[in-house]
Amino acid sequence: MAIKNIIFDYGGVIFDIDHGKTSKAFEELGLKDGPEFFGHGGQVLLFDEFERGAISAAEFRARIRAHFDKPVTDKEIDDAWSRMLIGIPEGNLELLMKIKAKYRTFLLSNNNALHYIWIMKYLEREFQLEEGMRPFFEKDYYSHQLGMRKPRKEIFQFVLDLHRLDPAETLFIDDSSQHIETAEKMGIQVYLKDPKKPLAKVLDPYL
Repeated sequence: MAIKNIIFDYGGVIFDIDHGKTSKAFEELGLKDGPEFFGHGGQVLLFDEFERGAISAAEFRARIRAHFDKPVTDKEIDDAWSRMLIGIPEGNLELLMKIKAKYRTFLLSNNNALHYIWIMKYLEREFQLEEGMRPFFEKDYYSHQLGMRKPRKEIFQFVLDLHRLDPAETLFIDDSSQHIETAEKMGIQVYLKDPKKPLAKVLDPYL
């Protein structure tokens, strides 16, 4: 069935990220759990809660701070946490406008309060975008604002139902195999993007 709608992930698809930079930044700051911090079961829950908006930025910082043997400031935590955020490769925004002219397009991003603020400032500073990513999609959605996150089925169903999208006519592009697996089980057409592959190569068949 022909594609009529495209749902985009943000990090690793439109916006470049490098989780290793944040891991290294926390380690340099003196995180006593070191490189295992992001793989620790309890920390996975912490990130899940933060991306669902279930905890505030202040609580997120407090729970991270408990893993240090020395005092760390809010700014130091925020800077380390946001070190993974690289930016939007040249040409990606123009590509999104071209795709929007041919398809109904949506953004569905797992995000959090701190990264959202950083990204909004970045978009305004670098691209003079005072409304963030809104101009490039019919609607942009962020997990911490919705109270649910990928790979849970409910967040996909929310977008499908609200916009009356036929899953068979909808393409979902993400760099996470877990997210892709959920969408595919729901009948959505999927594309697992290699973060190193230019978005232009992914979208070329649809332009």
